[in-house]
Amino acid sequence: MKERLEVGQIVNTFGIKGEVKVVPFTDDITRFDDLKEIYVKSKKTEKLYKIEGVRYHKNMVLLKLEGIQNPEQAELLKNTFLEIDRKDAIPLEEGTYFIVDLLGLEVYTEEGRLLGKVEDIYNTGSNDIYVVKDELGKQVLLPGIEEVIKEVDLENSKIVVHLIPGLI
Repeated sequence: MKERLEVGQIVNTFGIKGEVKVVPFTDDITRFDDLKEIYVKSKKTEKLYKIEGVRYHKNMVLLKLEGIQNPEQAELLKNTFLEIDRKDAIPLEEGTYFIVDLLGLEVYTEEGRLLGKVEDIYNTGSNDIYVVKDELGKQVLLPGIEEVIKEVDLENSKIVVHLIPGLI
């Protein structure tokens, strides 16, 4: 399992004091209130910042990071990702998982047939959609509902699903 979890992406600057505008990747955006520090990561660099302030604006998170004093400095952080240590994550309810832990798991039918691996998961509002791709590149979309997702076994890196009529 990954040691860190992505919780958002800096998409722009905000105001004249060096705040950054963040698209949150969490179900509860107010979880940023509890964070003291955050990793800002790009393809080339990674740096740990202390969080000086958190505000919310139109479903976005506005962060004031220590050492970022003006829009020009904030601009340099644009398009970077925010990560936290797994130990700082909010505990999940039973039967829920971090997306990063599900990516790459093999997906089997109840009969034991391999459908492929979880390539992506996205949210439609009502439920998650699991994008499963086989070795030939064929893609299957599975709704993340109890009727379909029967078992998630992180230890053995597999998911067991029930294929309801019309899914494949």
